[in-house]
Amino acid sequence: MSATIATSQQLARAAAKRPGLVETNARRWFWLAVVVLVLLATILASLMVGSRDLGIGRVLDALFAYDDSDEHVIVIALRLPRTILGLGVGLALGTAGALIQALTRNPLADPGLLGVNAGAYFAVVVGVGAFGLSGIGGYIWFAFAGAIVTTVLVYLVGSAGRGGGTPVRLTLAGVAIGAVLSGISAGITLLDPGTFDRLRHWAAGSLVGQSHETILVTFPFIAAGLLLAFVVARPLNAVALGDDLALSVGVSVRRTRVVVILATTLLAGAATAAAGPIGFVGLMVPHLARWIAGTDQRWIFAYTAVLAPILLLAADIVGRLVLRPGELQVGIVTAFIGAPVLIALARRRRVSGL
Repeated sequence: MSATIATSQQLARAAAKRPGLVETNARRWFWLAVVVLVLLATILASLMVGSRDLGIGRVLDALFAYDDSDEHVIVIALRLPRTILGLGVGLALGTAGALIQALTRNPLADPGLLGVNAGAYFAVVVGVGAFGLSGIGGYIWFAFAGAIVTTVLVYLVGSAGRGGGTPVRLTLAGVAIGAVLSGISAGITLLDPGTFDRLRHWAAGSLVGQSHETILVTFPFIAAGLLLAFVVARPLNAVALGDDLALSVGVSVRRTRVVVILATTLLAGAATAAAGPIGFVGLMVPHLARWIAGTDQRWIFAYTAVLAPILLLAADIVGRLVLRPGELQVGIVTAFIGAPVLIALARRRRVSGL
């Protein structure tokens, strides 16, 4: 009993080494409320900005006094589903990134590390090429199934042999399998460019043109993934500090890893199926959340769940503005933002290392 208490105290001291920008729960709650207000402002901007800008009054009228006018149709039929999808996809990708970083203890990890994006894209390519699928309603289930199968395969390969599924082995397995699937997908699409031309928009990562069906199909999976993420947050505080310490305080490392992988699959798989492979959101946002709130995974997940939609919606708004009256896909915008961030993090890992 005394050994367990001593180890718990050791865990607490280790977690307190990098307390973050805010050090008390009261301040964490305060800044979380501030971030939520920023999210609300970003949502409003997403409804206002586009090829045809609308004033805040017209947006509020469309939401609360709909009258079938052109402006109201733009808000309700086009921008509102796009904004809701951006909220869900951003939340899912950010939380999936936080989960992967905590599981692998790799501050440069993101959902693509386990091959989720590559697996989803490969399944869609197979669906389009073999079954002639078209549109999100046709291939969303292929994308989601591909993400699940790929993640399970990565876990099986990374866990085979002596030593089990260590973070390094899972990382290497995910990178290797993702690279193989990406190469095969590229080869298949080159065989018949005309057939796969309609996939280019989705493959770049986009919130445009998705229907309410996409939201209804994907959001239950995102909700289930979020629930699992917050359930496993407390055990991850121990696992992130090392397997031996986690086992000494009664945390099942294997069970925690399985739950994390399942949650990541649900979150990143659903997000990829809905909006295509959008990169760097899961890499950048957990670092910002960790810098603000410290190393407690519960607070990291809470901040990430708010900050990630802000980033994705802001990137989508930028994409609407830079090529007016056309648009730049949100996945391209996040890549422009994320690449310099990745370089900076690689050069300064001690700032936000796990």
